[in-house]
Amino acid sequence: MLPSQTLLHTAVFALTVLQALASDTFIAAVYEHAVILPDATDEPVSPEDALALMNKNMDVLEEAIKEAAQQGAHIIVTPEDGIYGWRFTRETIYPYLEDIPDPAVNWIPCTDPTRFAPTPVQERLSCMARNNSIYVVANIGDKKLCNSSDLGCPSDGRYQYNTDVVFDPEGKLLARYHKYNLFRRETQFNYPKEPEAITFETPFGKFGIFTCFDILFHEPAVVLVSELQVDTVLFPTAWMNVLPFLTAVEFHSAWAMGMGVNLLSANTHNISLAMTGSGLFTPEGPAAYHYDSGTEEGRLLLAELSARPRLSPTYPPAVNWSLYATSIKKFPEEKDTFSGAVRRDIFTFSELRCKAGNYTVCQGDLCCHLVYRMLNKSKDEVYVLGAFDGLHGSLIKYHWQICTLLKCKSTDLSTCGQPVETAQTKFEMFSLSGTFDTNYVFPEVLYSGVQLAPGEFKVLRDGRLKSKHGTSQPLVTATLFGRLYEKDLPHPLRTSPYNITP
Repeated sequence: MLPSQTLLHTAVFALTVLQALASDTFIAAVYEHAVILPDATDEPVSPEDALALMNKNMDVLEEAIKEAAQQGAHIIVTPEDGIYGWRFTRETIYPYLEDIPDPAVNWIPCTDPTRFAPTPVQERLSCMARNNSIYVVANIGDKKLCNSSDLGCPSDGRYQYNTDVVFDPEGKLLARYHKYNLFRRETQFNYPKEPEAITFETPFGKFGIFTCFDILFHEPAVVLVSELQVDTVLFPTAWMNVLPFLTAVEFHSAWAMGMGVNLLSANTHNISLAMTGSGLFTPEGPAAYHYDSGTEEGRLLLAELSARPRLSPTYPPAVNWSLYATSIKKFPEEKDTFSGAVRRDIFTFSELRCKAGNYTVCQGDLCCHLVYRMLNKSKDEVYVLGAFDGLHGSLIKYHWQICTLLKCKSTDLSTCGQPVETAQTKFEMFSLSGTFDTNYVFPEVLYSGVQLAPGEFKVLRDGRLKSKHGTSQPLVTATLFGRLYEKDLPHPLRTSPYNITP
């Protein structure tokens, strides 16, 4: 006969599953964590010291997981680097790594902790999931031994991976994902030999998972959504905000709308590195989001989401992103244009000199069209229409097509493209479109104070991004981000045997 505690847990888990099955929605949570970082060191710490640091972070995460479960959440996502931080070399991160088995082994670390020893982090995460009857998503480090017969084996005899793990409400290891698109500073980790497309089924839809920089690339991001048809993407991230375009809440919300899926985005929180911005994003816009560049506090977010958004009556229709823009004949290209840099990207800009007008700006194969009326143009503010068609990035280069209505930092046109957080000018209306060469276009509007504009704009089937009833807040940017994955350059770091895995 089963012990009473086990019977109680089984009953609670069964009730949770039945509740999820009875509804077309589920409650999701993300936690933005102010990570407790290790002291900087050139020498590896002891395994005991590494575990002590990780336990401090897991203490915080456990409280967030308990609170989310008490509020009815079925799943919670925690951030990339959320358990040990990011101040590491390849050698100094090693004490923080565990060997994470293939989930096919059907393992519950909480009840069988010695099966793959030592795995104290996986054991604790498993127990957090099991004790709270909730799916738990976390980011940890995986290590795999290799030998000289493997031509890609690093000289230290091991592979090291930036890894996401998912534990189900019973505490079973359900999914494991090795990050494929490492950011240039992640020299402590190896690239998988092939990109992994990790999916799993739940009572509330089909889920996929990837990490941070992965979102910008075809594999695995587009593969999961377009080919494998996931409903929801789990997204641990350590995203450093880059205004005016690549703030976390702005781009992640745009990506969810452009791809037509739920995105559960959990960011780390470190204002000295401009890390903040988490959210529960849907095809219709953000259900909940958080951006805080002023404090060092974490934040738990919850929202009820559609389990299968493609079946929802409010699911946005398919968009032909170039239909309207390619049909325009009456807007001649602006002659009075100038170049401006958004970080390293050289845009073609045209100043919006009047309170209302029609503008066209072109660069490369992309022409961007704007119709607008300003409501209360400030004399101290300048707005431009901008176009960019080219490769973005310093070491790792990928192809953007961007149309943007953009506030400049000052009235000096040379500041157009520099970071801006605040504005004073509202718009009575705007309509932005472009002659995109891709179906992968991500729309978003950013208001003053790095605030989104849910419900205040729409995307028409002909590719126009339009305000519904003007802007309720001063506008910083309205942007269409296009990605031409087929024009990306080969990844410069994956050619090294040191970064190839079996």
